[in-house]
Amino acid sequence: MKKWTVGVPDRKIVSKLMLNCGVTSLTAASLAQKGYSSPDSVAESLDAGELSDPFLIKDMQKAADTINNAIDSGERICVYGDYDCDGIMSTVILYSYLLETGADVTYYIPERSEGYGLNKTALDRIAADGVQLIITVDNGISAVEEAQYAYELGMKLVITDHHQQGEELPKAEAVVDPHRHDCFSPFKYMCGAGIALKLIAALDGGDYTMALEQFGDLAAIATVADIVSLTGENRFLVSYGLELINNSDRPALIALKEVCGLAEKAVDSQSIGFGIAPRINAAGRFGSPKQAAELFLCEDYDEALSAAQELNALNNERKAAENEIISDIYKMIDNDPFLIRGRTIFLCGKNWHHGVIGIVASRIMEQFGKPCFIASEQDGEIRGSARSFGEFSVFEALTYASDVLEKFGGHPGAGGFTLKPGKAKEFRQLIEKYAAENHRIMPVMTVSADSAVTPQELTVENIKGLSALEPFGADNERPLFYIGGAQVIDIIPLSNGAHSKLRLKLGYSSFDALMFRTPPQSLIVSKGDSCDLIVTLGINEFRGSTDISVVVRDMRPSAFEQSRYFAAMSAFESFIRSEQLPVNYYPSMLPERNDVVQIYKGIPDGGICTDTLFLRLGDPRINYCKFNAALEALRQLGLIRFSSADSTVSRVKVSQKADLNSAPVLVSLREHIK
Repeated sequence: MKKWTVGVPDRKIVSKLMLNCGVTSLTAASLAQKGYSSPDSVAESLDAGELSDPFLIKDMQKAADTINNAIDSGERICVYGDYDCDGIMSTVILYSYLLETGADVTYYIPERSEGYGLNKTALDRIAADGVQLIITVDNGISAVEEAQYAYELGMKLVITDHHQQGEELPKAEAVVDPHRHDCFSPFKYMCGAGIALKLIAALDGGDYTMALEQFGDLAAIATVADIVSLTGENRFLVSYGLELINNSDRPALIALKEVCGLAEKAVDSQSIGFGIAPRINAAGRFGSPKQAAELFLCEDYDEALSAAQELNALNNERKAAENEIISDIYKMIDNDPFLIRGRTIFLCGKNWHHGVIGIVASRIMEQFGKPCFIASEQDGEIRGSARSFGEFSVFEALTYASDVLEKFGGHPGAGGFTLKPGKAKEFRQLIEKYAAENHRIMPVMTVSADSAVTPQELTVENIKGLSALEPFGADNERPLFYIGGAQVIDIIPLSNGAHSKLRLKLGYSSFDALMFRTPPQSLIVSKGDSCDLIVTLGINEFRGSTDISVVVRDMRPSAFEQSRYFAAMSAFESFIRSEQLPVNYYPSMLPERNDVVQIYKGIPDGGICTDTLFLRLGDPRINYCKFNAALEALRQLGLIRFSSADSTVSRVKVSQKADLNSAPVLVSLREHIK
């Protein structure tokens, strides 16, 4: 269960924005909650604008001059990319342009096994191919040693990148990166493909016309895929690119839309993020990034379709690998629930595919609401990825544990690391120690709604107005709204019970809401209950009919006291970790025998989600601490079984009675009370 926050935008500002900006009430409420209070600020936010002069980026003129001179001199050029979607699109953009100008050009994208960025082995191969100038895209800013080596091999470098600068710039004819400490360009948040597109404009004298028409679609895909800030110039680039994508004659895009099931649908940023981009990334994870690059360089539809189908197969392989690792993790947690009782989660497996452990870390973090570190041991080496949220910094935690790490890197929300041999246990202890020292109260994963919605606002026209906020992405997420006090009229299973459709009544209005990946039996509400929801709102158009679409992000019974719930959860887990609690906590955490029996009898034969069980008990005497202590006692006695896959608990058939008083958790609680 996640913590909720619900915005209360100033109604005067909402009215002013509706009147002066011509936006609907939902759109105005979302804008007001995000801090936009005047028509000018709204216009600045919603106006896609244009791209700034490429020559405002430090060294862009030097880069253009160096490359144009190399083209004119017939020098052999190599575009050096990266194996993710941004790096692949960047490579295709610049390589295609140079090829069209008649340049003697090749490209090189390292395999994932080579690691990120320039490497000396690759430089040896490139030099042997007669290359005289290397242009990096989406990498290079940190390749100080490798850049020097390139020059020792007799090659020159032009570096284009969008990552943060280190202490020293690499040797190059030009280093084009908005994050250079001495670069004062107005927009800093473009991805590598955006910088590559700006480089092409610079090579064309600063005019964006050709660059956007030819490559705006690819730059938009990379911008969404790389999860850079979808504001300012990126907003323009994605808006422009989506128009191209939806009217594309590029064989690669037509083929990819076909295999993604998007052939007859309008493509938006969500379609890119969850459909197109994962298939491009799958090439770098489970095949070769060259497969994706060659798809986008292909000019024949039949060849493109065959290549797109190969990427689709690789993406299915990626999904299977993810699910296999997740399944392994669930087994580990089911065997030892204490793995998820820490302040953080650290899990290490054998031969888990390195290409997906970052995705797995995100999924486990989302499910259990804790900073997550996932590692895989392969050929004696333990490498991992980490994901976090809120105030907990992955990079600071890894820095704290650096004595047991071979190497690490990242930022507050994500990072990567390699453990020294035999240091996994010590790493876990150090991460927990960092968390305890720096976060007495750990951050709670939060879902934030912009505002509450009234029944009168749930209209097609009002919800259609939210399209003014698109395209959605990082720093411009799809708005969430709060619906309070809706009555559950009916619950309908979908897709053989994998999902649920709720028929709800709010005031005098009735509507349907979808809750994906939640079967009816796992819902925490039943028919006739009053519930609160946080939802996304959209429009469904089918066979000439237009209706509102309500998708539930989170749900709970009305009048749920979340502050007590999260305080109790924090206290119980602190107790399980043997952390000291105020002495008056322990008596209130100890369940009576009748409490444990009541909880046990409340578990149906088919099992039940633990939060659903707690909420259905509805007994004010049984707080959430007592509830968890009772479940842990039943688990320790072998009377129940937890399934972390769906957070359910089920009863175990037993042939003899168990002594409840002997459960270690209850013994420990009683010792603290004496």
